[in-house]
Amino acid sequence: MAAVDGYRNPDGGYGWGLEPDLRSRTSQPGGALHAFEVFADLAPATTSRAVELCDWLAGTTLADGGLPFAGPMPDPAACAPFWASADSRTSSLQITAIVAAAAHRVAVADTAVAEHPWLARATEFCLTAVRDLGDDPHAMVLAFAAQLLDAAAARYPEATELVEVLRPHVPANGLLHVAGGADEEFMRPLDFAPFPGGPARTLFAPGVVEADLERLATGQQRDGGWAVDFDSYSPAAALEWRGLRTVSALVVLRANGSL
Repeated sequence: MAAVDGYRNPDGGYGWGLEPDLRSRTSQPGGALHAFEVFADLAPATTSRAVELCDWLAGTTLADGGLPFAGPMPDPAACAPFWASADSRTSSLQITAIVAAAAHRVAVADTAVAEHPWLARATEFCLTAVRDLGDDPHAMVLAFAAQLLDAAAARYPEATELVEVLRPHVPANGLLHVAGGADEEFMRPLDFAPFPGGPARTLFAPGVVEADLERLATGQQRDGGWAVDFDSYSPAAALEWRGLRTVSALVVLRANGSL
């Protein structure tokens, strides 16, 4: 927690490069995501920082209940263009879904987060947006929406039903190329449903998820870490993403009984 506090701002949000491709000092939804990931990994221990982050997100949320992909940043140096040029006046299903999914993971052990009005508003925004998904959603939007439905299903029964909205867009093998990303950058089955027991796993035959777990496990490199399959926007980000990917791989493998 002391390490994460180094990225915290007095407003209760997180910035300063906690999201590796977003180097701005300003509090951002991308920073909130990674802070929630840490809080979730602390469970069953809890921290008051989590509900304070919900308070900050409530102040950042737009009128329709969604979060902007990023807020204004006066210091965009070394930030990825998609962060620096984001429209702060428009809600993004992509960022709202993945931030809320991480918050729902925190909420399993933290009643204050589970009962926070921001999480309810964000979840309702996502459920509505999934119902109106459209014909050609981006791969990351699909994957992060699936994670939100998985994480929220225990408290929102309609989340299980909404998995059917995603099904026509997800290939049977779970490989969906990320438009605008690197040539070999794909959303994979574990990007849609990283944790067992949720409705998003029904998007795939059991063998598909097992094969992806095997791929993940065998992807560990000789130095003990995992590589990334996307382009970073600064040398610092490239190093930090590898650390984040390594921790994320271990969290997923542990949750699936593969460690």
